[in-house]
Amino acid sequence: MSGDRAVPSDPVEAPPSAPPPVPLARNRGYRLLWGSQALSEFGFHASMIAFPLLVLALTGSGAASGLVMGTIAAAQMLAGLPAGVLVDRYDRKALMLGCEAAQAVSAISLVVAVWGDAATVPHMVAVAAVFGAAAALFEPAENAALPLLVDDAQLPAAVSMNTARASMGQLSGTATGGFLFAVGRFVPFLADAVMHTLSFVALLFLRLPKPERPAAAPGRLGHAMLTGLRWVWQERRIRVTILCAVVLNLFFSAFYLVVIVLAGTRGVPSGEVGVMAAMLGVGGVAGALAAPVLHGRLGAYRAIVAVFWALTVLTPIAAVVHSGYLTGVLFALMALFPPTANTAIMTEQLLRTPDHLRGRLTSVLALACGAAGAAGPALGGLLTQALPGDRAILVCSAGMAAAAVLATASPTLRGLSRIHPEPHP
Repeated sequence: MSGDRAVPSDPVEAPPSAPPPVPLARNRGYRLLWGSQALSEFGFHASMIAFPLLVLALTGSGAASGLVMGTIAAAQMLAGLPAGVLVDRYDRKALMLGCEAAQAVSAISLVVAVWGDAATVPHMVAVAAVFGAAAALFEPAENAALPLLVDDAQLPAAVSMNTARASMGQLSGTATGGFLFAVGRFVPFLADAVMHTLSFVALLFLRLPKPERPAAAPGRLGHAMLTGLRWVWQERRIRVTILCAVVLNLFFSAFYLVVIVLAGTRGVPSGEVGVMAAMLGVGGVAGALAAPVLHGRLGAYRAIVAVFWALTVLTPIAAVVHSGYLTGVLFALMALFPPTANTAIMTEQLLRTPDHLRGRLTSVLALACGAAGAAGPALGGLLTQALPGDRAILVCSAGMAAAAVLATASPTLRGLSRIHPEPHP
């Protein structure tokens, strides 16, 4: 028998566990970004409601008012895809600061012109173009920066809080802009300039990590845009979730116009129509706040499918409701659900997309949804011309039902709940 004793091996130390992520409420970077854009969006929407009022007051021309407002949408569409390339190539914080500075300077120039009775339609068109292009550039920069500021598990909450912020900015800015215009024609634009300036200062303190990216070929803007479009199209899950967002925007915007027209033909007072529109915003804010919980409980697939079916069930009710206030309640209920689908879609897309393509992803999504948002009212207008209002609503409901069936049967969407995507493929 050997006298040697076995020497116990050294205990293997378990690898240290990663520290828990900082809660969003204490995440300095996220709070700076969210707070700065809460100010910026308030100012932007105050200007948006004041712009047509200013043009009408100065020119009396509805066509000129449409030109100015159309310039904003056109600039956003035209700048969308190039903006995504810029976001993927250059420093995102610098781009966001540039957007805020450009909007502040443009708004100040309009304040000076209105104050001095020198405002012209070409000047207002130029300011509108700056506003639209800056919005097109800032959105992909912010969305691409979001996964760098928050933990992957917190991304649904961050996306939904951004959605709530946008709804609150639209509600408060639109309501306040009209009041400020009554105080003075230049006042809403002065408030906008102040908000963008404050947002610029806040973003100066943002510390944004700089991820490693593949070297980009300078000067090949068109090729880079095509690369982004090709990647989105080839990624089946990205392609299908974008299609879901497009269908939601198309039918919901068509339905909204149909209901507004139907309310007018039924003699609903304009005050009640205003309440209807406001309740849509209230429901959107509440839905955005509830989205993280619903997304966490349902998962991506069930969240998207539940939204389609909820809208399918609720849409036909508008055909038999004659009260503007009750229609407002219906709008609020319907607006509760889309933020959950948007949260599921955006979270899946951001986590599945490499960092160097996230700007182009957001630009493609914004372009597709913007086109659907523009086509929806056109579709709604055609429906109201061809059919009585209640039947037009049923057509919108049928479109929603068809989309709900296709989404429910989609194997690609069903697979979303079973996949745990890597943050940086």
